[in-house]
Amino acid sequence: MARIVMKFGGTSVADIGRIRNVACHIKREVDAGHDVTVVVSAMAGTTNQLIAWTQEAAAVYDLREYDTVIASGEQITAGLLAIALQDIGINTRSWLGWQIPILTDNAHGSARITDIDGTTLIEGFKKGQVAVIAGFQGLAPDDRVATLGRGGSDTSAVAVAAAIKADRCDIYTDVDGVYTTDPRIEPKARRLSKVAFEEMLEMASLGAKVLQVRSVELAMVHKVRTFVRSSFAAPDAPGMEDSINPPGTLICDEEEIVEQQVVTGIAFAKDEAQISLRRLADKPGISAAIFDPLAEENINVDMIVQNISEHGAKTDMTFTVPSVDHDQAVKILEKNRKEIRYDVLQSESGLAKVSVIGIGMRSHAGVAATAFRALAEKGINIRAITTSEIKISILIDSAYTELAVRTLHAVYRLDKG
Repeated sequence: MARIVMKFGGTSVADIGRIRNVACHIKREVDAGHDVTVVVSAMAGTTNQLIAWTQEAAAVYDLREYDTVIASGEQITAGLLAIALQDIGINTRSWLGWQIPILTDNAHGSARITDIDGTTLIEGFKKGQVAVIAGFQGLAPDDRVATLGRGGSDTSAVAVAAAIKADRCDIYTDVDGVYTTDPRIEPKARRLSKVAFEEMLEMASLGAKVLQVRSVELAMVHKVRTFVRSSFAAPDAPGMEDSINPPGTLICDEEEIVEQQVVTGIAFAKDEAQISLRRLADKPGISAAIFDPLAEENINVDMIVQNISEHGAKTDMTFTVPSVDHDQAVKILEKNRKEIRYDVLQSESGLAKVSVIGIGMRSHAGVAATAFRALAEKGINIRAITTSEIKISILIDSAYTELAVRTLHAVYRLDKG
């Protein structure tokens, strides 16, 4: 018997038919004798509609009231799923975040979980009860509901799994696992059986949409074994009842992966913008003068490249931001020109970042050279490069994204397993 958290995303609970299907997945685990807690998202499209109504009501609004509105989507799903489970004979009750309670900080709209007391949920197991929890929400210090930001239900599920010391956390989505790259771009992409936490964290932050970044961070810190599974597979399909290795992809500690691939996957993110500041003074404090004002406006800076100056005189600084932040970033830099003291600001949007990821890269030489040579043979120009122990990220023109992904997927033989 295992203790399991099952999380179902918006597409998995998009209508009553799918909610009934989810109930059958849960019944399978209950009938197998497992202790089960469920975390749900709002029905597909609901959160977007609630946000649109909020924005229509007022151009500027109190984030506490915003949270009150958008947290209601998960509440609806939790209640409907509890009703569907009770209808098939499962002892169930729904819970809102504040009832557990899931405690958060006071950053309404993008709160972070500070603590969860799993006592109530564990007591429910003794009664044979399945808790259905509204994800994406908790209780802030001001005794108001607080939401965790988009994708926060994944974070809720992993946090609950850590609090009750679950044997695993199953994240059910509209895909059946994590692939070597996006199958819509490369049909030969292969589903991975296991991915290390660090690799998944890089994939999620670099463009893969399967899991939310914060949920992976939390799983890594608390070592929560996390399976990515498909809710669209039949609940009674072969292997679905396997409590050790169910169908899907296991996100786990590196030690569980016996034979490590050199490269695990290729991630990509379109809509990147590049900003270059030319002929900066090469002295202490210049980097802070550039990046502090951007950070204050919550603009995420990614790839950073600085040229080595001659005789400590002038240098160039190039970095990337999301295209949606391009105009604001440029305005901030122009506003702070006197403090930064650059001669020329150059920028361009419509770029793409393609990343090669794998924990095996730590112990293998020549991985970067292989990528650069393969892209060169396809006539793809590289604008910027950043690396870490398990990642190489390359900035290119967006028009070459799909060609670059297919080329790198092939050169590292990721279709071969």
